[in-house]
Amino acid sequence: MTVSARPEDIWPWLVQIGFGRAGWYSYDLFDNLGRHSAERIMPELQRVEPGDLVPIGPGKSSGMWVKAYERNRWMLWWNKRIEQTTWAWALYLRPDGATRLVTRVRAPYSWRQPLSLVWLPLLELADFPMMRKCLLGIKRRAETRAVAIPDVSIVPEVSRAAVR
Repeated sequence: MTVSARPEDIWPWLVQIGFGRAGWYSYDLFDNLGRHSAERIMPELQRVEPGDLVPIGPGKSSGMWVKAYERNRWMLWWNKRIEQTTWAWALYLRPDGATRLVTRVRAPYSWRQPLSLVWLPLLELADFPMMRKCLLGIKRRAETRAVAIPDVSIVPEVSRAAVR
């Protein structure tokens, strides 16, 4: 998804995402038990470190863990129980100043775990509309914030003499 904002305008929304945190910026009734997703950057949720839990649903261990990240560039989550399950977020700055926001969830199918053969196809069907809404929610919030905070590098300098 192309977002008319810089990576540093999008990153704070990604860092605070999660159930019981800022929400998923998606269909809140399903993703956040009816609690509205945040419409502002929440300073108390801006720290991220490898090993941090990103809650996906209720419960203290329901979620994915931050595996690694590069601020304003990418973040990788992983599932400790099913190690090959990952969720990646990436921000690619475009020459026109917009950013390409890309996300990818990868989960293995296993004949040894028959439940995964039922669960994962259902997850994929439900995930598309939810993820699309999430990306649109991030886009709207980041673009709104980017407009509200002018880029000082394009504001012309005003001499003190002109102000007097």
